[in-house]
Amino acid sequence: MSEVKKTAPRGGGGGGWTRFVTARPRLTLLVALVLTALAVLAGGGVADRMGSGGWEDPAAESTYATKALESRFPGSQPNVLLLVDAGAPGVDAPAAAAEARRLAERLDAEPGVDGVGSYWSTGSPALRSEDGRQGVIAARIAGEEKDAAAVLDRIAPAYRGTHGPVEVSLGGELAVRHEMQTVIQEDLLRAELIALPLTLVLLVMVFGSAVAALLPLGVGIVAILGTNAVLRGITEFTDVSVFAQNLTTALGLGLAIDYALFVVRRYREELAAGADTYAAVRTTLRTAGRTVLFSALTVAVSLAAMLVFPQYFLRSFAYAGIAVVLLAATAALTLLPAALVLLGDRVNALDLRRLLRRGRAPRGATTEAAGGDTAGSAGEGSPRDSSPGEGSPRDSSPGEGSPRDSSPGEGSPRDGSPGEGSPRDGSSRHDGAGWGRAAALVMRRAPVFAVVTTTGLVLLGLPFLGVKFGTADDRQLPVTASSRVVQDQLRDGFPGSPGGGLTVLAEGEATPAQYAGYRERLAALDGVARAEGPVTAGRGSASFTVVPEGETVGADAQRVVGELRAAEAPFKTTVTGPAAVLVDSKNAIADRLPWAAGIIVLVTLLLVFLLTGSVVVPLQAVLLNALSLTAMFGAVVWVFQEGHLSGLLGFTSTGDIETTLPVLMFCVAFGLSMDYGVFLLSRIKEEYDATGDHEHSVRFGLRHTGGLITAAAVILAVVMVAIGTSRVTNTKMLGLGVALAVLMDAMVVRSLLVPSVMKLTGRLTWWAPGPLRRFHDRFGISETDAPAGPGAGDGTGAESDADTDAEGRAYSAAR
Repeated sequence: MSEVKKTAPRGGGGGGWTRFVTARPRLTLLVALVLTALAVLAGGGVADRMGSGGWEDPAAESTYATKALESRFPGSQPNVLLLVDAGAPGVDAPAAAAEARRLAERLDAEPGVDGVGSYWSTGSPALRSEDGRQGVIAARIAGEEKDAAAVLDRIAPAYRGTHGPVEVSLGGELAVRHEMQTVIQEDLLRAELIALPLTLVLLVMVFGSAVAALLPLGVGIVAILGTNAVLRGITEFTDVSVFAQNLTTALGLGLAIDYALFVVRRYREELAAGADTYAAVRTTLRTAGRTVLFSALTVAVSLAAMLVFPQYFLRSFAYAGIAVVLLAATAALTLLPAALVLLGDRVNALDLRRLLRRGRAPRGATTEAAGGDTAGSAGEGSPRDSSPGEGSPRDSSPGEGSPRDSSPGEGSPRDGSPGEGSPRDGSSRHDGAGWGRAAALVMRRAPVFAVVTTTGLVLLGLPFLGVKFGTADDRQLPVTASSRVVQDQLRDGFPGSPGGGLTVLAEGEATPAQYAGYRERLAALDGVARAEGPVTAGRGSASFTVVPEGETVGADAQRVVGELRAAEAPFKTTVTGPAAVLVDSKNAIADRLPWAAGIIVLVTLLLVFLLTGSVVVPLQAVLLNALSLTAMFGAVVWVFQEGHLSGLLGFTSTGDIETTLPVLMFCVAFGLSMDYGVFLLSRIKEEYDATGDHEHSVRFGLRHTGGLITAAAVILAVVMVAIGTSRVTNTKMLGLGVALAVLMDAMVVRSLLVPSVMKLTGRLTWWAPGPLRRFHDRFGISETDAPAGPGAGDGTGAESDADTDAEGRAYSAAR
């Protein structure tokens, strides 16, 4: 093995950050190892401190009413239901009735349990099944979600199972949420066991080198463990949804792999161009490193927009998303360069593709004789490759974008060298010549590709026009889940909806006649099956129960909520219940959605302008990113709302989509789409600054990033599909939906729509008014330290790098 060539980092183009992360690489990695170990300890058991709710607006009328009823009328808001099955003798049989009363009395004596009522104590027909074989004992476990779950864990074993002549099962909102939390934790572990080995295999296929493949995986694991520790700290101050752990795993692996892919790929390019280790790391951080940092900011902003919503379900994903994105970027820009400094060109070691190629070689032929892609290199473009490789010292050109290159740019049509990925270049077929040819084809037929692709994406999104919003219930769980079984029996076999009706809280003094008159007005409302009450608690408080016709949270029930709130009463009234919570949640999202969308769009426009200096490219980026999401939203409605493929995918369609899911999926998918967009645009802009050739720069950018973006998208899609194997419908929808959006963005939008639209806009793509151009010149972000414009990069920049390398070698010799 050749000696790893290193020089000490001294000044120059690398800047202080390069010196900081590479001066003591072993110490950097040791500190990272210690911090990761501490994160494992700090983040342990974080799932047990998370909640499984968070869909309600804390400031809504329904939330106020729920809390007031919980303290004054605990029996009006049951969240635990004991389904008592008496079998053929029926619930009125003396032995069954006696045992049910005993169970109810015992439950009423349990600490933390209030408002116990049953069919046997009230005689309510809503608590007796239509066939007379089952009855319900209802109760409420008060307190915060975590405390209530602890009480349920304590008492459930004593009640579930056979008790004399009856069989008891547990259901209700609390039991459903608790079981959902358990299922999510089990599914997340299974998803990680699926995603990690598959991801490693794909990374080996992308890099060839097993050593290079392990680096992105290590960055992802660090990001996930660190985020779990952050979430554990956040649970000390606010509620966090257990669903956020799925996003932590998906983004932790996906984005860390994205960032590490681009960093390692650029580092290997620089090694192949003849740079020593420190020079390669310096150039990598100055180019790919800046892009990674910029991309992380754009993704974090998209996820941070969820903080404007009041529901802690959405806010939890912002907490997890921001943390995992920033940790992934930090690890990719700190730990990864330190590891690369230690590895040097050994990053290309253990080339598994080389072994496979040797195994397929004809008898008597050596891999060296085979040439081209079968060259026995240690990795793509490695200095040890028998072929010159991209920008190697044996290539006729100095290398990609070199300031000493008199050609317009690497691989340019005007370049006298074969260029990266050309048939005459000994580099791997993965270097992107096919992507360059595809980009050229798309741009030759730009109007056709732009119109056909846009039309297709719009058509795929049309089903979303029929979206219906609902709330998550027990049907999120698999049909075999115990609490789901109980809820199915209650839904199908009982005349009312135990625990699922609407409750009206009346505050203010009133006479019995006024209460009776108000109840009669409620019962007469269209869509109301029956109205019961009042139940009074001292002077000035009463509650009424209203049972809507049809589904608990269906359109009719939501309409009844509005009528109840509009009904005249001689006292103040507030309404709660599942349908009321849904109505308030939809209103809260509708009120905040323009703010969230505005934040995402405005910050995205600003960041892309800082990257490109154009006012056209940011508009293109926002519009094309939004267009890339149409297939995801159309598929969500067609599959999960309308129920197509429900048998194949293993879920129950409720005929609606949980209200917060489209918001969550938009923020996540838009951020990931911008992630890929930034990587492509930064490479196009880098080449345009060097050559001033718009069409060549688009081809160059797609050739150098198309394969890598596609590989990153496939890997992220694998992770999201692994998340999508969950037995909980919302998690399945999130995983499969975002996987589809990522693949559509990488394979359709970036490959077809972006080059065709940029061809149509031509040089106008890079236009900006004079004041904004001057602003960008001063504050803009660039992947190169050279000034923009054709031929940029010549002169002083090369001298600076050369001087820096010389200083480094002298320093190393002195040491």
